[in-house]
Amino acid sequence: TATPAVLELKDVFFDYDRFVLRDDAREALTGNGKLLVDNPGAQVLLEGHCDERGTVEYNLALGERRAGAVKGYLVQYGVDASLLRTISYGEERPFAPGQDEAAWSQNRRVHFVKQ
Repeated sequence: TATPAVLELKDVFFDYDRFVLRDDAREALTGNGKLLVDNPGAQVLLEGHCDERGTVEYNLALGERRAGAVKGYLVQYGVDASLLRTISYGEERPFAPGQDEAAWSQNRRVHFVKQ
């Protein structure tokens, strides 16, 4: 199995103004969950992100709900909840520059950071 240093965890993406997990998100999370269960000492920070539309407060709350949905899925899969932390950056740390759907779709995500 992989060691925590080489875990390759996939980001999870969301539809506009949503925190419900899409089918592609569940598929990515199933793979991430397997890696985390196989590496029980791996600690992960789940960063919730949004696109720039909406208020700062709204996007911080939405990012937190996204990170919480991902954490809930992983815990249900069997990952130890104490190894998962969540934070929301809202719209403050965009992955993709730009003000169009191509950029926004990449910024609506939960990013995994190994601790």
